[in-house]
Amino acid sequence: MSGGVFMEAGKRLIVALDVSTLEQAKSLVAELHDLVGMFKVGLELFCSHGPRAVEIVLEQGGRVFLDLKYHDIPNTVAGAARAAVRLGVSMFNLHIAGGVEMMRAALEAAGQEAGTEAAPKILGVTVLTSLGAGQLRDELGLERPPAEQVVFWAGQALDCGLSGVVASPQEIRRIRQRCGEGFLIVTPGIRPAASSLDDQKRISTPEEALHSGADYLVVGRPITKAPDRRQATIAIIKEMEANNQ
Repeated sequence: MSGGVFMEAGKRLIVALDVSTLEQAKSLVAELHDLVGMFKVGLELFCSHGPRAVEIVLEQGGRVFLDLKYHDIPNTVAGAARAAVRLGVSMFNLHIAGGVEMMRAALEAAGQEAGTEAAPKILGVTVLTSLGAGQLRDELGLERPPAEQVVFWAGQALDCGLSGVVASPQEIRRIRQRCGEGFLIVTPGIRPAASSLDDQKRISTPEEALHSGADYLVVGRPITKAPDRRQATIAIIKEMEANNQ
């Protein structure tokens, strides 16, 4: 494939900075920022180092998906949304299970804080990829199967004006049918061919997820735990390229 196509595929890859130290995060961003579209700053890194975790990505020219999964009363989430805008992140997320009022409060607050600038994309979290049907029913008391619950929540996110959702590979096609083109689908649970499943239950390969209609893929341990992280990233992007053939 040409270099241009390779770069376009890489823009759709989000590397999860699921590490514990700023030094580890800095190293990953320095190695990979020219290959990938975004870096995910999640709970471990943010709770350990706060906004500095976002700043080190931005300082090296990377873009940030802030993965803190807000879930609280509307006023509190609205304040957190404003803070995310001030940090300069490109995307952040919240749990759709927090309700319609909470989602609308976050959207309004982010727009007000951004002013004339583009506000970050706000994604709704549907069903975590670590949860199976039995857990959803027996532990959370939700009677719908995972795919139905995901589509139900995705529809709520769309109706509230969110930019998209975070959802597993297995639900991509149904979300696209319900929510249409232009509604972002960010997909974790991505594992290259022959890699370990770790604690994910609803997974897919990069090529399969893109073919189903995902807009962005989130990859963590297959890159961060690889002996050669840059080569592991390039290998994943090549798998993503296959969707364009």
